[in-house]
Amino acid sequence: MAYEFYDGEVVEIRDITPVIKRFFIKVNDFDTFDFAPGQFVMLDLPIESKRTTRSYSIASNPNGTNIFELVIVLKTDGAGTPYLFDYDQVKPGTPLKISKAIGKFTLPGHIENEICFICTGTGIAPFRSMILDMIHEGQTNHHINLIFGCRYAGDILYREEFESLKSQMPHFNYYPVLSRDSDWPGEKGYVHGVYEKLYSDGRPALFYICGWKEMIMQARGKLLDMGYDKSQIKFELYD
Repeated sequence: MAYEFYDGEVVEIRDITPVIKRFFIKVNDFDTFDFAPGQFVMLDLPIESKRTTRSYSIASNPNGTNIFELVIVLKTDGAGTPYLFDYDQVKPGTPLKISKAIGKFTLPGHIENEICFICTGTGIAPFRSMILDMIHEGQTNHHINLIFGCRYAGDILYREEFESLKSQMPHFNYYPVLSRDSDWPGEKGYVHGVYEKLYSDGRPALFYICGWKEMIMQARGKLLDMGYDKSQIKFELYD
């Protein structure tokens, strides 16, 4: 598929862990960069004397400006992220080519049942966008369970933010799940055990899954086995 790209630039980079950065990007061709929470953008990167496109979910909510946020994890064997993580190549002021927002991994216009967000790693990005937008639009009465899997406590993205959001959304529940941190006082293991326990009664819900491919395929299969219909399960794959 051919994409049309627009002129943008990096305005800020925040190091979160040695392998995760937050990128704040301005699209110079628009006064307002429009997107629906859950969508992604393509970056056209000049890699190895050619241009290579990479897709990244938007982690911020629409705010009426032309600046949005991406949260990106380094893949050392890849081509796109080593370029983005090289400060000699990409820093504040570096120009980038950016597509318009793409994708259908979005919330329905009318939310009838509770929502369960299941994610690993930077797969939390579209769900942060959705939740922040709900708050911005005053839609704070929806029942939401956010289940976020990673390895260690230091890997938990936006931890303080999500913990504080519980005071703004009375029906918002947040479940970080750690697979390798023996000292963690919360949920341990993998995301599957959490949603299997929460939804063991089979009550109506809409499930959104994003992150590592293996996790998504396992979660989809488990939810189908629990009696949920495939129309109730939406997913976005991260290779």
